[in-house]
Amino acid sequence: MSQEKSTFTDRLLGRVSPAGLLSLAAPLVAIVFAALITMVILSITGAPPIDTLVVMGEYGIRPRSIVLTLNYATTYYLSALAVAIGFRMNLFNIGVDGQYRLAALTAAAVGGAVVLPAPLHVALIIFVAMLVGAGWAAIAGLLKVRRGVSEVISTIMLNAIATALGSWLLNKERLAVEIAGSNNIGTKPIGPSGQVPGLEIIPGTQTKVFGLILLAVVMGVLYHVVINRTRFGFDLRATGRSESAAVASGVNVKRMILISMVLSGAVAGLVGMPQLLGASYSYALDFPPGLGFIGIAIALLGRNHPVGIAFGALLWAFLEASAGILQVMKISPDIVTIMKGTIVLSVIIAYELVHRYQISAEQRRVSRQLAGTTPAREGTPA
Repeated sequence: MSQEKSTFTDRLLGRVSPAGLLSLAAPLVAIVFAALITMVILSITGAPPIDTLVVMGEYGIRPRSIVLTLNYATTYYLSALAVAIGFRMNLFNIGVDGQYRLAALTAAAVGGAVVLPAPLHVALIIFVAMLVGAGWAAIAGLLKVRRGVSEVISTIMLNAIATALGSWLLNKERLAVEIAGSNNIGTKPIGPSGQVPGLEIIPGTQTKVFGLILLAVVMGVLYHVVINRTRFGFDLRATGRSESAAVASGVNVKRMILISMVLSGAVAGLVGMPQLLGASYSYALDFPPGLGFIGIAIALLGRNHPVGIAFGALLWAFLEASAGILQVMKISPDIVTIMKGTIVLSVIIAYELVHRYQISAEQRRVSRQLAGTTPAREGTPA
């Protein structure tokens, strides 16, 4: 039995190239490097580096912190998937932030205005969110295919427009109502039929995991299937790698750009749903901002792969949840921000080095093959 295991292990390792092992090790090395940089900064500020990281780790594995990590990771994962769809097409959808906020506002207004049976109510809210997100992203897609406007510029500008439009809509005269006990305003609360109950899956705490974590899992599976197991996904990846090659194979590039932006926006519309339907039940001025930009970092960290994005989202969420103990220790929580930024930069550099190594290794392999076949060619009769 042990010999069979050894044979299987040898075969498995034999299939993994040195470059492949480097690709797997790159994010781990980046995380270790980020931890070292953080320790240096902690030492400069006078805080005990090792003790601080140990306390953060211990605080992060408490039951309540685990729930917070899963809840943060749910929204981060959806945001990163929305960005990754564009990245696979070589499109930079920087507008996820505006898309999910406008989608959440509209979906919250619709959800608070209607009363339906529970499944239909939740489905309607999610459908409206996806529709608004897709429609807002389609503006950038149309500008690119019709007028050649860079999606980076258009989506950034659309973020600003979405923020202004949301502020205009969110007031007493239009969609919003006063929230009792505060100066905050928000949409009319969504009734119980439109709420998604949390999951009590972590013992030791009364805090619940977002029920829509299951939606994030489903979206991850759909993303993998569509991108890697369908003709559309092949055309999308081919267009992202080389538009000229895609055109030569009969792909309508402009159509693919528009569809990719619409799909990215539709997934972006889901980003605010776990918080809206699982915790706040209303879109107010304090609705979580900036999730779209976090998604960009996590998509880069996970290399646009659904499993890699999941690990990146969990890591990001863990750092976010464990940062709460720093204020108790009188240490600036900006340390966590520094660690996040260092991780992203380190991973990008590590992957670039691995990419260059792969190109160099392939060139050496081709050179060896050519060198081995050259004498035979020279000896052949003319």
